Amino acid sequence: MAKQDKAAKKTAAKERRGAALARVKQIFEAFKMQRQEDKLLLPLMLGAFVGVAVVVFLLGMIWGLQWMFLPVGLALGVLAAVIIFGRRVQATVFSKAEGQPGAAGWALDNLRGRWVVSQAVAGTSQLDAVHRVIGRPGVVLVGEGAPHRVKSLMAQEKKRVARVVGETPIYEIFVGNGDDEKQIPLRKLQTHIMKLPRNIGPNQIDTLENRLAALASRGGNAI
Repeated sequence: MAKQDKAAKKTAAKERRGAALARVKQIFEAFKMQRQEDKLLLPLMLGAFVGVAVVVFLLGMIWGLQWMFLPVGLALGVLAAVIIFGRRVQATVFSKAEGQPGAAGWALDNLRGRWVVSQAVAGTSQLDAVHRVIGRPGVVLVGEGAPHRVKSLMAQEKKRVARVVGETPIYEIFVGNGDDEKQIPLRKLQTHIMKLPRNIGPNQIDTLENRLAALASRGGNAI
């Protein structure tokens, strides 16, 4: 039994090392690709690293602890460089996805936190779609596609959802870069949703999910 446990631990450790190496390789490949397309990436990362490290070092000089502060400054500099890298990569990804069918659904699937995402709960043959998100704000309906078609889809889906969610707030979001003030650019979609007020508790999320799943299975009939 002890030998089996030891072998299992060894296998698990090997798998963790493999996963870590895979992540490092993935990040390195992403860095190379981003650097080819983004000429400012490396200067900005180096500037952030050096700038943060120098500022922390100078702050340390005030108390005569600059050499103790130096490792902290270097660590914070690396963190600042990584943050800039992540944001530049994210901006590139969103710029490429902008206007592509299903881009909003992809962004919703990458929301941080507890969200129940149902893609294309309503749609057209022209690939317009309304996606449904359930979370602490309540129900969020996100439409993408031609505005004149999406508005009709949105109205129909909101009417269906309203029949089963009671007093739960229903938010409507239209993704796009038009002149309509209701439209939210794709790159701001996740931030916009994350800033919505928290109106319901975690347990209510499960209840809403079950009700709306039952609604879908019944073809839209009220429960």
